[in-house]
Amino acid sequence: MALALEQVGVAFGGFRALTDVSLSVAAGQVVGLIGPNGAGKTTCVNVLTGFQRPTAGQVILEGRDVSGLPAHRLRRAGVARTFQAGRLFGGLDVLDNLACTGVGLGRRRSEAEHQASDLLGWMGSAALESRGAAGLPYTDERRVAIARALMGRPRYLLLDEPAAGMSEHEAADLAALIRRIAGELGIGCLLIEHNVGLVLSVCADVVVLDGGRVIERGGRQTILTSRAVREAYLGANVEAA
Repeated sequence: MALALEQVGVAFGGFRALTDVSLSVAAGQVVGLIGPNGAGKTTCVNVLTGFQRPTAGQVILEGRDVSGLPAHRLRRAGVARTFQAGRLFGGLDVLDNLACTGVGLGRRRSEAEHQASDLLGWMGSAALESRGAAGLPYTDERRVAIARALMGRPRYLLLDEPAAGMSEHEAADLAALIRRIAGELGIGCLLIEHNVGLVLSVCADVVVLDGGRVIERGGRQTILTSRAVREAYLGANVEAA
């Protein structure tokens, strides 16, 4: 039971955004994806979620080749994501933001509202239900975006820079939430982040991209001691992590 890229390549004209990239996320696992700007991280997310078709290789969802499926069909098949920008509906309150997603996934309105309320309660964010999405503090907006992605109980969740702009304390709270999503809900999570300390604290397995290629993969110690990783992106930050 996994969501995977198998030897995936993506080319835009003469530019190769990804070359021979393979990675896998199993149910209940948190995998990290890091690398410098322009390494191909967001392109990986776009391929896994149907926003970008690969020009080589395959996207495999629990044994099935889903490389050609569009984003809305992959979402219904259980692959959800967040975006670097929250993309909330500013004219609606938080509960309605989540409920709209549920309705879009085929739930009745009452069922979607009930699930949304339960989900916010599980996340410790019940007080946000009636708040307008447009006026939310940044950290709350990020949590609501994650809650919206969890509507419909996806089997896999891809988190694109969820800790951007967060304080150390806020990032620690986010780490705890990600662990709960994987551990309590059994959802496979792919965490794409520039906050390397956060990634290493949450993920048992980390994949490092540079120039659209996988240059390293492994656990915390492997990443911390990798010369390729230091040279490509992390530098002195690795020693401090």
